[in-house]
Amino acid sequence: MREFSKGLLLLILALSGQLAYAQHYTLEKVVEVSRHGVRPPSPDNRQMIESGSGRRWADWLTADGELTGHGYTAAWLKSRYESQRYRQLDLLKQGCPGSGDVYIRASPLQRTRATAKALADAAFPGCEVTIHAEGQADPLFQYPEGKATPDAAEINRQQAIQAAGGSPAKQQQRLQPQIAALKQAVCQPEKPCPAFSQPWQLMVWSNGTIGIQGLDTLAAMAETIRLEYSENQPLSQVAFGHVRSAEDVARLLPLLSVKYDDSNDLPGPAQRGASVLMDQIAKALQQGLTLRQNAPPDVRWLLYVAHDINIAWLRTLLGFHWQQGLYPPGNIPPGGSLVFERWRNDRQQHFIRIYFQAQSLDQLRRLTPLSERQPPLVTEFHFPGCQQTTAGTLCPYHLTLQRIRQHIIPPTVPVSYPP
Repeated sequence: MREFSKGLLLLILALSGQLAYAQHYTLEKVVEVSRHGVRPPSPDNRQMIESGSGRRWADWLTADGELTGHGYTAAWLKSRYESQRYRQLDLLKQGCPGSGDVYIRASPLQRTRATAKALADAAFPGCEVTIHAEGQADPLFQYPEGKATPDAAEINRQQAIQAAGGSPAKQQQRLQPQIAALKQAVCQPEKPCPAFSQPWQLMVWSNGTIGIQGLDTLAAMAETIRLEYSENQPLSQVAFGHVRSAEDVARLLPLLSVKYDDSNDLPGPAQRGASVLMDQIAKALQQGLTLRQNAPPDVRWLLYVAHDINIAWLRTLLGFHWQQGLYPPGNIPPGGSLVFERWRNDRQQHFIRIYFQAQSLDQLRRLTPLSERQPPLVTEFHFPGCQQTTAGTLCPYHLTLQRIRQHIIPPTVPVSYPP
């Protein structure tokens, strides 16, 4: 009995020693792609939803398409939480950043540049961190110009047909309960509401991207309702007074996921739309370990502020799927971000952790300070070979880089990073 107890004690000590060793991970680098924060509908979307519903939608205090003050604060809260974590993990030091600490690149639109400023203000208060943006078109975020080849356009069309389950018309019939729920929320009794009687039709645009006429309008309505709720608009103005809670809003969002399934989450458009950005992400994760040409600055936190479509393309190339909280599958809320972290253990082995994080509907609406007790929604990416650790789900460095790079079209457009 004594020998058995002694053996058991030695086994426990050995296992605890292994566990203690496994807990020693160092966060070396973060590459993050964030969606902009809460905004009113864009001018194009406003025209679409108002003509499709036959009624005026609420005006906002902020110009259409631009980041709101509420959206700024929600993004600020997210970045404060995030940067506090990075300081606890010794990725960032206290105070203002040095040249090797952070680089922020935003899509040229106001809502992305203003969101980038909110993120920088929270992470580095009083430091006036430079927000970099490239003119009116940035190859990192914009879909490449030029027509798609006939073969590429046909491949994208077939992918869209498959995603729709045979045809948009059949899909429209299958989704009548979801369509009816949205119609009840936005249409006036006994008055025209043309978007809900429009047959869904697949369109392949000249550049190869996909649109679903009819569905695109309904998805824009669902997105606008989500934005109204997230902005803390009076409930009398959210979905014209037809919602009372986040649960009610969530029930009106499924068509937004369907729109992404049928258009933005297709491999063909995603490959053409995200190859430049994904190539830069891969090179950034290798900085400091492998010398790369045409690479981003070698900084601890590389932050891109972009759009939901950029994140949709990236996640499609990865094969990453999520469903968070009350949101429908694949939803990309305002301020949500796709994060790539590079970790090192004490044996000098490297790993990559990939996850998507977002604030919930009520966290956005109520401007909830994020903390360990009130964390954002987080979904980690994993595949065979990844492991659960005290640092999260860590995946083998080289295998993950292969997965990141496997669908990239080699970029022909150089990307510059002004200091």
